[in-house]
Amino acid sequence: MPLVRISLREGTSPEYRKALADGVHRALVEAMAVPADDRFQVVTEHPPAGLIYDPRYLGIERSDGVVFVQVTLSAGRKPAQKRAFFRRAAELLAQSPGLRPQDLMINLVEVAWENWSFGNGEAQYMEG
Repeated sequence: MPLVRISLREGTSPEYRKALADGVHRALVEAMAVPADDRFQVVTEHPPAGLIYDPRYLGIERSDGVVFVQVTLSAGRKPAQKRAFFRRAAELLAQSPGLRPQDLMINLVEVAWENWSFGNGEAQYMEG
């Protein structure tokens, strides 16, 4: 049920963007037990002025290759699962497409299960 939004600076290749999306999804499957076929992602490139960030916040040196990942998911994951997801995403994206871990920012947005509709105007996770 996650909805993943990946934002990055324009000018990357389709292969780079696919590797980002694939790596984030794989990390969700491995660390948070998301079903493999539960994949809904939006990858958006922005002009340089469209991504505003502090290049040194919390002592982390970010480059213009920064990538923002926001995952909206149902509430209930344990802190250990979230930490495992953050680590695994950084590992996988460092391998492919070669994203520096310092350039990966992840934000999780938890929502109640009844706040999802996957089509047909139905609330598939809502009882009654």
